[in-house]
Amino acid sequence: MRYLLLLFITVYSCTNNSFKKTSISGYVYGTTYTIVYFSDDELQLKVQIDSLFDAIDMSMSTYNPNSLITKINNNEDIDLDNHFKFVFNVSKNIFNKTNGLFDPSIGPLVNSLNFGPKTNHLPTDKLKTLVGLDKFNIIENKLIRPFNSFIDFNAIAKGYSVDVISRFLSINNITNYLVEVGGEIRSSGMNLDGNKNWRVGLDTPRFDGLQRDLYKIFNLKDKSMATSGVYRKFKIDSSGNKYAHIIDPKTGYSSTSNILSVTVISEDCIEADAYATALQLMSVDEITLLAKENSAISIFIIYNDVNNEMKDISFNNFPSI
Repeated sequence: MRYLLLLFITVYSCTNNSFKKTSISGYVYGTTYTIVYFSDDELQLKVQIDSLFDAIDMSMSTYNPNSLITKINNNEDIDLDNHFKFVFNVSKNIFNKTNGLFDPSIGPLVNSLNFGPKTNHLPTDKLKTLVGLDKFNIIENKLIRPFNSFIDFNAIAKGYSVDVISRFLSINNITNYLVEVGGEIRSSGMNLDGNKNWRVGLDTPRFDGLQRDLYKIFNLKDKSMATSGVYRKFKIDSSGNKYAHIIDPKTGYSSTSNILSVTVISEDCIEADAYATALQLMSVDEITLLAKENSAISIFIIYNDVNNEMKDISFNNFPSI
């Protein structure tokens, strides 16, 4: 039985420079994806791409009852695979660089607020004793962690899958492509359908969910991009209070920042994905400081100022058109 649904729609067209354009789109990890690439022959890669998505799902999907991460969260003694180990090590690095704000060990808190695959009704103080990626280590191919803890890579897995698919295309000598999974993107080369740069857009943050419009459009050249926002996925309690799906591991509760949307551009999408999540929990001043200390990433934020007016600010040469 497949727990990862892939609906491929493949379109082939000839460009004016004899390269063939292939577009593949579908549904994966609870969201949509689109892959566009140019090749000088009829290179069809959807079966291999399907297999890569499946492998990542079997490693890190908390919604797949047979995945490696589900077995770990069920306290089973199981060897780690290379996907898991790589994502864990990147997570640990960004956990340290963000002073613990990016923390995949917050699964118990996510579940307690009904944003995860399970329910958990223990007191927040009790759940916080299970949280903290500094309590997790890999020793001899095993994940050493607090008993009954719950690790969750959903905030980084999409970015990682973008990197995996991108590397696969490069290995197959494809240098002009765009890979997008749930809004996380990697571009390479040019869009040969018109010989232009790859262009991407950012949505205007809206809580009503009734309309989508573009806030900003820009070129993305040989880089990865990830966006995190609190305006699409949230819950409303009986008093009308909004609770964002991004949980602060220090407080154990949903984000209360005035940051509406964070977009990060970096070399690797896994890094952009993780930083975008962590920066969502910071203030504008904290993001400014982090940007100064991490010049390799470009940042664009949309936020509400003290007058509740929407403003934006960019760091480290974020592109503009």
